[in-house]
Amino acid sequence: MSEKQKVKVLVVDDEPDIIEILSYNLKKEGYEVETAEDGIKGVKLASKFQPDVILLDIMMPNQDGVETCRQIREIPELKNTFIIFLTARSEEYSEVAAFDVGADDYITKPIKPRALMSRIAALFRREAKKEQELTQIKIKDLTIDRTSYTIDKSGKTIILPKKEFELLYFLAKNPNMVFSRDELLQNIWGADVFVLARTVDVHIRKVREKIGDDYITTVKGVGYKFELN
Repeated sequence: MSEKQKVKVLVVDDEPDIIEILSYNLKKEGYEVETAEDGIKGVKLASKFQPDVILLDIMMPNQDGVETCRQIREIPELKNTFIIFLTARSEEYSEVAAFDVGADDYITKPIKPRALMSRIAALFRREAKKEQELTQIKIKDLTIDRTSYTIDKSGKTIILPKKEFELLYFLAKNPNMVFSRDELLQNIWGADVFVLARTVDVHIRKVREKIGDDYITTVKGVGYKFELN
């Protein structure tokens, strides 16, 4: 439990009952907890508190969770913060929009505290495993640096959101190997996170927009690969 006492969690939700239940269970597990009741306050508190994990409701007054997440991801100090969306909505749009702005996971209400604790723990396990991998890949005219989450392309620095970076890093680490959407979902988001296959397509499109179309190739009917030739 010692490492959990160092972990800071920010809960952003407009429902007092949910804030109370989550705060109680997180504190019981040894987490340091702060709360905000809307997205605008959530962004301000996130910048000050600098949490390791943010639990973020998607439907809130004043500013919804998607816009809140987008603003948080623009704060450099929070680039490695885990963001888990909490929502009563299960529509495809909500899920795609959440991952599109940099969410790490997505949980539908009603939330079971024990399951939520397991999801948080799984995020940290995956991160610890990734830290053991190579910190830098040099391929074609790209230098992909995992320690700074930056890409150098012919002397120009490119910064990608966390999941876009991890997707590029994984494909570049396995050049000329074709991966299906399901395989990419398992390796980047994890088997315990339910994500639509379309989320992969959205992230690939965004990576191409930023680094160019000459790196990641679509293999029709199969998936994607990093083209080394």
